[in-house]
Amino acid sequence: MAWLALVGAGLIEIGWAWAIKESNGFTRLIPSIIVLVTIAPSVFLLSYAMKSLPLATSYIAWTGIGAFGTFLIGTLVLGETLTLYRALSALLILCGLIGLKLASPD
Repeated sequence: MAWLALVGAGLIEIGWAWAIKESNGFTRLIPSIIVLVTIAPSVFLLSYAMKSLPLATSYIAWTGIGAFGTFLIGTLVLGETLTLYRALSALLILCGLIGLKLASPD
């Protein structure tokens, strides 16, 4: 259950990271509200996962899911440049997430 909460927290993090970009420095109202409304549940789910998972595992997985997800959003939705090095770096993040899950007792 902790990993499910952690994945949920990471997916919500992708949403608020994207909303931060769309808020244009918090000058656009709707994306700014989305940021404020989604940060709390993301952190709440992270704290729930931390009850049974180690701090380092939880935090690295949370930020890793967010980083990989925002990479996908940036590349696929926002048209950010996809280079071989960016793709390989994102793949390393994904491999690290899989490794953390495989190494986790929960």
